[in-house]
Amino acid sequence: MDNHQSQQSSSKAFNIASIIVLAIGIVTYCIGLFNAQMQLNEKGYYLVILLYGLFSAISLQKSIRDKQENISTSSIYQLLSLISTGAAILLLMVGLYNANLLLSEKGFYGIAYLMSLYAAVAVQKNIRDREQAVQSEITQINYAQTATQPTRD
Repeated sequence: MDNHQSQQSSSKAFNIASIIVLAIGIVTYCIGLFNAQMQLNEKGYYLVILLYGLFSAISLQKSIRDKQENISTSSIYQLLSLISTGAAILLLMVGLYNANLLLSEKGFYGIAYLMSLYAAVAVQKNIRDREQAVQSEITQINYAQTATQPTRD
């Protein structure tokens, strides 16, 4: 039996909670940017860092999951995904360290950012689990139908 078929899929409540946490994290971060007293180029920097972080975290999760499921994944892609995720977090930390913001504002951006990255990975995992469950059900139905059909000799 394959690894991915033996795993239990997430509950509907966890799937919904993950999507809600992702939305809250992204919306909160963006509202904070909108209301921030900083130049437009700074706001753009923080927005791009959020998008870059979301993409790299999802990409890293996907490459790790592919490797666990014995799906061909190049090690250079996984390494680049890991470096990109680390770079995105590091760029946010450097930006916040150098920003003229209150410590509470810096903490706000950091928490909203990390919450968004974690939730994006959880949502991507849930979507992939759901797709695999549907695919498994289709395979089982097809197998059951072919097994019950009389053979023609």
